Amino acid sequence: MIDDRTSADKPAAQDVLDAAVAKINGQHRPGQAEMAAAITEAFGSGRHLLVQAGTGTGKSLGYLAPSLIALSDHKVDRVVVATATLALQAQLAGNDIPAALEAVESVTGRRPTAAILKGRTNYACRLRVNGGSVSAQESLIDSAELAESLRATIAGQAEPQEEAASSALGAEVLALREWAEREHEERGVADRDDAPPHTDRAWQQVSIPVRECLGTQQCPFGDSCFVERSREKARGADLVVTNHALLAIDAMHGRTALPEHEVIVIDEAHELVSRVTGAASAELHPTGIERVGRRALNFLEDDLALDFLESADGLREALDAVQPERIEDPDSSVITAVSAVRAAGRRVVSALTSEGKEDNERKQAAAAVKEIFDVAERICKLDDYDVIWVTDSERNGRDVRVAPLTVAGLMRDRVFSDRTVIMTSATLKLGGDFAGVAASVGLRADERDDEPVSHDQQAAARQASVRAEEGVDDRDDLEMSLDDDLDVDDDVEQDDGLSGDGAAAGSGDRPAGPLTWRGLDVGSPFDYRRQGIMYVASNMPRPGRDGLGEEMMAEIAELVWAAGGRTLGLFSSRRAAEAAAQYVRKQLPKMTILCQGDAQLSDLTRRFIEKTDVSLFGTLSLWQGVDVPGDTCQLVIIDRIPFPRPDEPLTVARQRAVSEAGGNGFMAVAATHAALLLAQGAGRLIRRASDRGVVAVLDPRLATARYGSFLRSSMPDMWPTSDREQVIGALRRLSAPS
Repeated sequence: MIDDRTSADKPAAQDVLDAAVAKINGQHRPGQAEMAAAITEAFGSGRHLLVQAGTGTGKSLGYLAPSLIALSDHKVDRVVVATATLALQAQLAGNDIPAALEAVESVTGRRPTAAILKGRTNYACRLRVNGGSVSAQESLIDSAELAESLRATIAGQAEPQEEAASSALGAEVLALREWAEREHEERGVADRDDAPPHTDRAWQQVSIPVRECLGTQQCPFGDSCFVERSREKARGADLVVTNHALLAIDAMHGRTALPEHEVIVIDEAHELVSRVTGAASAELHPTGIERVGRRALNFLEDDLALDFLESADGLREALDAVQPERIEDPDSSVITAVSAVRAAGRRVVSALTSEGKEDNERKQAAAAVKEIFDVAERICKLDDYDVIWVTDSERNGRDVRVAPLTVAGLMRDRVFSDRTVIMTSATLKLGGDFAGVAASVGLRADERDDEPVSHDQQAAARQASVRAEEGVDDRDDLEMSLDDDLDVDDDVEQDDGLSGDGAAAGSGDRPAGPLTWRGLDVGSPFDYRRQGIMYVASNMPRPGRDGLGEEMMAEIAELVWAAGGRTLGLFSSRRAAEAAAQYVRKQLPKMTILCQGDAQLSDLTRRFIEKTDVSLFGTLSLWQGVDVPGDTCQLVIIDRIPFPRPDEPLTVARQRAVSEAGGNGFMAVAATHAALLLAQGAGRLIRRASDRGVVAVLDPRLATARYGSFLRSSMPDMWPTSDREQVIGALRRLSAPS
């Protein structure tokens, strides 16, 4: 349990924060101190905390300092930090955590331990490295040729043929195997981030999906497994840094992925719902079925192998015959084809797992087929809480996908119900309020309590919890001690599992009682009104489906000219980004306009940073993933409000569910999605106190539509204008030589 804190503890957290900031040559920020104090209070009260900390606040140290103090004082046993990106994990491991550990040791004389924990496929597999898996060659055989060879084999006419793996792939795999062996000898964990350069295809030859793992008891390399070694380090650590996806897997699979913990700090929390949705989603595509079928080929009778491969052909034909859209009809040809995959998969799994056949490769093939069977089974159920649709993908062609209608119930029941959760990001207040983000993770508006919790209340909560552990059920008294004004009927089920404000409360075993939470905005150290201009081109034509019009193209070119390059162009589609880049290159031939797709994004970003007269145009990965402070970026162009596609099945299904529950589906789903991206995109401009510039939104709806105020209130509070000439003049002054 989480103990309460005395007032004497509070200066220690601030001392640690000050010492850590000094170690990284940082500056004192009031927002960072306020954040640390609020987290300390949350540790004591057990009340969940949503804290918005603007860019430049120093969120990482803001939560690390109070976490490490609580750990060093044994107020909590373990804290888990979950991030969305590997980049932030690396930053924490390489910079912020070492500085914070040194700081807490200098203040308290005690040094907690820390570890990084990732999903299984981020580590090499010793069994795969040592050749204990299906060969790469088998996965490279063309499916049509293989099926024809099987038919010929059945007829007694020919033997299956194999193709050799490419020399490049072989070289990469060899380098990875040598590296993994060195990691084994040096007691490392063979983390992919530390591996030599390689492609995804090569990494698949030395790593293993979760389903195919034999387990430490049956694997011949179980006593030296890299994944188990990383988990062992995590189990021995006080502070564990992981990612949103592993947090989701832990929630979905009965707390088996992460070590026991009392507190979770979720950084980059604006991405949490998207990441959890991704972890809870699945896809079924003919190419994948064929690939798995080839793996199982050597262990099956030819007739059964052919049936499995032909079920993939049947799915491909069904997918090609329908439009990309949601599937709700159980008699759909796609569902019929998936049912055939399920039936063939069941027979294959049965054959591969028959008694007396313990071959490791056979077990892994069976696990791969079982995963296909499980996805097909889920799709065929057409569950009310799932959305199933057909889509086109660049990687696999047409496939069928399944995703949860909402993850709010999962988050409420499996994450927030019995642990203290701290969510933090620069963008948690959408439309000026925390309600949307809170609802998306299952926290209800009537559970919010921003009033400070006194130490007497904390003590009462602690004592009630102790009595409960001794067999006295004081749940009602405990809840009321934390929120005297709360009046919630715990047994009331909400319509379709969705609350009126558009978030699902979920289904299944609902925890009794309210989950009290607090929202806090600690602001930003930046003076946005003085540092930035928000230009909305209110006289521009409304964007249409035909792409960028001539007038908008000309506006983009003039803005880039006025800024002297130094432009980050954020576009709603790859086609729009490419069209704008081509137009501006023609109009401004002396300027360098880079466009996403011209090269690797890391290379484009490097070139953008190196020269101030270079501009970079791109799509979604640039909206959130680029940090370019200084003169390199003085203009951010946003071509249109980034609403999700109106025909995207998951979005449509979620909007419909919200509307049927009495909410506003458009505002709860589409507008909230757009608000988050606008906040992130506009946030690319001001990255430090000396930055200056303009965010130019070329979509007049931001100024004229009824939802415009909701979107604007989600963005940094820059000085607003619709005066084009004023903006051109400001950019010219900024770009003028000093």
